[in-house]
Amino acid sequence: MRVIAGKYRSRLLRSMRGMDVRPTADRLRETLFDVLTAGNPAALEGTAWIDLYAGTGAVGIEALSRGAMMVYFVESSAGPADLISKNLQSLGIADGFEVLRLNAGRALQQLEGRGILADYVFLDPPYRMEEEYGRTLSALSHSRLLKAESLVIAEHHKKFDPGDRIASLARYRLLKQGDAALSFYRASA
Repeated sequence: MRVIAGKYRSRLLRSMRGMDVRPTADRLRETLFDVLTAGNPAALEGTAWIDLYAGTGAVGIEALSRGAMMVYFVESSAGPADLISKNLQSLGIADGFEVLRLNAGRALQQLEGRGILADYVFLDPPYRMEEEYGRTLSALSHSRLLKAESLVIAEHHKKFDPGDRIASLARYRLLKQGDAALSFYRASA
């Protein structure tokens, strides 16, 4: 697993043995960031991210590599949370991030209470935890963490559909690649 582009391009990231942590594949991450930058490499400069169910931290680290100002890595399990810190340290990233060892719901409440505003929220719960998608997307749709132009991206198994609309969030794009899919959501009026 490696960083695809930006400041830390081609640098390796550590993962965990076994299937407890399923990092977003390099190819899918490349597709995600190609969509988000749409030919403008500076599109992510100065943005704020929330990387929920962060696992290895690969998506948030990719965002930092491409110019994100701040990434909140949310991971409830000790092993993966430590791995995120090790990956950040191995790249020499000393600021512009916070690792929160909390479940997604509590982290969202805490970040909202601190007045955080996110440009992007990426969520990738373990595929077997399908109920987490609805719960987390619903919480996001009712939170003050999102601005009108914020994007919420959910990675999920291609055979699972988290839904076209969850409260105020409406899916505007669905991309499938291999066994995975990305659903892109925006707040709708």
